[in-house]
Amino acid sequence: MNREARDVNPVTSSTAAQRRPRPRAVALAVAAVAVATVAGCAAGPAAPSAHSTAPHAAARTVAEDNTVAEDRAVHQSRTGNQAATAACDPAAASLAPLGPPQVTDGSFMAKIRQRGYLIAGVDQSTYHFGYLNPLDGQIEGFDIDMIRAVAQAIFGNPDKVQYKAISDDQRIPDILNDSVDIVAHTMTITCDRLKQVDFSSVYFDAHQRVLIPNNSAADGGLADLGGKKVCATKGSDSVNTIADFQSHPKVVQVQFWTDCLVLLQQDQVAAVSTDDAILYGLTAQDPFTKVVGPELTDEPYGLAISKQHPEFVRFVNAVLAKERSDGAWETSYHHWVGSQDAAPPPARYAG
Repeated sequence: MNREARDVNPVTSSTAAQRRPRPRAVALAVAAVAVATVAGCAAGPAAPSAHSTAPHAAARTVAEDNTVAEDRAVHQSRTGNQAATAACDPAAASLAPLGPPQVTDGSFMAKIRQRGYLIAGVDQSTYHFGYLNPLDGQIEGFDIDMIRAVAQAIFGNPDKVQYKAISDDQRIPDILNDSVDIVAHTMTITCDRLKQVDFSSVYFDAHQRVLIPNNSAADGGLADLGGKKVCATKGSDSVNTIADFQSHPKVVQVQFWTDCLVLLQQDQVAAVSTDDAILYGLTAQDPFTKVVGPELTDEPYGLAISKQHPEFVRFVNAVLAKERSDGAWETSYHHWVGSQDAAPPPARYAG
């Protein structure tokens, strides 16, 4: 197998002082991110995983600066400014494919083929979407399947991928500095982000909710967490939703979502709040937690690509169109996300 992980960042989560005992299976799931202290790893065929029965879900994050003030501007551009909303529909801002995916001479796809591998920025610590499996050293998940489909379309081989494990706040910078060709990282398409990078059509829909311990009484979500510490990752637009909520929770920012889980287990925060897709992955790692509260936001995921390569955006959208039509999307969803029936989000394009 030829799938490689490059520049893998160590996961900073400590597993000490955890509040609740865990079954062996859960410990193994958490270990999937703990072993990411290696400098690099090969990522092979997706291995079967335990699936949550999460309702239709997915994930999101912003990646330019880590301050709450700047993140709040992203939130406002996405939800609070009606004029901006009228001018920008994030879910319908991508470029339509021009037919089946084809590698044309002189295109960015041809340059990738000549190099010999696709460089993808991915997560290594979000269970079910992009995580490092400690049993085989492979990065795998729903997002990874989308990247493998793109590699298959370019090379005729889904394994020709070099993975770069990055955090939420590295996603846009790594696209802008050409460190990666594409990012698949539970990344929500927002109007603010569209000013910096292009996105594929929506390949997954999620909604922000709240994760709490089973013995917590905050079943109403953020409404019941006024003045309490709520965890989110730096660079995620989850920070904005928490900070702006009328009950005034206190935001605690960390590097990875697994760090949030550890803080919750240690009683250092009262809750974690982000996309339900991410939260259901955390509950799969710790069954002593539960997802609660209303859906706070809509979070349409897209694959992020440089604005310098519009032909690659159209190519990726042709790949996603094939994934929707031939059943591959549903197969991946059932394998990684949930066993219930689900359908891919319909593609919408700006032109």
